[in-house]
Amino acid sequence: MIITLTRYLIFILVAAALVYAGYRMLTPATTKTVATEKTEKEEHSDSVAMSDAKVSAAGIELAKASPAVLHDALLLNGMVQPNQESLVQVTPRFPGIVRDVRKRIGDRVQKGDVLAIVESNQSLTPYELKAVLGGTVIDRQTTLGEYVSEQKPAFVIADLSTVWVDFSVYRRDLGRVNVGDQVLIDPADGKPIIEAKISYLSPVGSSDTQSAVARAVVPNNEPRLRPGLFITGRLTLSDRQVPVAVKASALQTVENRTVVFVRDGDKFAARDVEIGQRDQEFVEITFGVLEGDVYAAKNSFIVKAEMAKGGADND
Repeated sequence: MIITLTRYLIFILVAAALVYAGYRMLTPATTKTVATEKTEKEEHSDSVAMSDAKVSAAGIELAKASPAVLHDALLLNGMVQPNQESLVQVTPRFPGIVRDVRKRIGDRVQKGDVLAIVESNQSLTPYELKAVLGGTVIDRQTTLGEYVSEQKPAFVIADLSTVWVDFSVYRRDLGRVNVGDQVLIDPADGKPIIEAKISYLSPVGSSDTQSAVARAVVPNNEPRLRPGLFITGRLTLSDRQVPVAVKASALQTVENRTVVFVRDGDKFAARDVEIGQRDQEFVEITFGVLEGDVYAAKNSFIVKAEMAKGGADND
């Protein structure tokens, strides 16, 4: 009985030893495999391959990290106005009835062109109402057969080769704006911005908007600026040179990290970056991207989506 029990205990101990030895042999390989798969997955999730054709089709713009000038700017809203120094109101010399109308709103006229024929009430003879300035008819307050008098202008003519752009400057920013400051005007027509300078700063403000007018006189020969339309401008306050900068549209967030997608061969890699100062267009990079690195400057979110898609496929 005792001998049988002893043999049974020895058998259990030997079996346990064999199981433990097998675990020791298998565990390192298993651990190494898991670690390797984890590393490969992390490497895969931080880069994605995209051919040149795919990059072009996705509209991804590539640019090189380089030095840039950052502009401390103030964004202003404004409206295009006719240049009041090149605008005239044409009024009848004598009251009478309009017998003929020669010009309409939008017509371009030269000095001396006949705008309308008016029959005088006093002499019952017609006389010509002429343009006293070359420009564009921007308003007409008379029609055929209507009674007109010197009390109201019949036509308004403006020379639109120059226009006023009146910006609203709120009281908190008035101390930062000065005559002579450069302002970059965006007509939102897809063409290059227009450079101008502030030529007038109103000494009085508006009680309704609590703002004052900062005016730029802008050449308008094309014309791109139409009176009555709203417009935006960026007033340059100061400039700062930085050694490395990327476009602001290049920044993306991946797992709470700020990254820039840098292209190496046919792959984009997510580079963790530290940023410094910035303006409307560029961001200073203090760490993570070097001068000359090629990166996704526009539509970088597509690279992020492709990278996330690749990670999901791997999972």
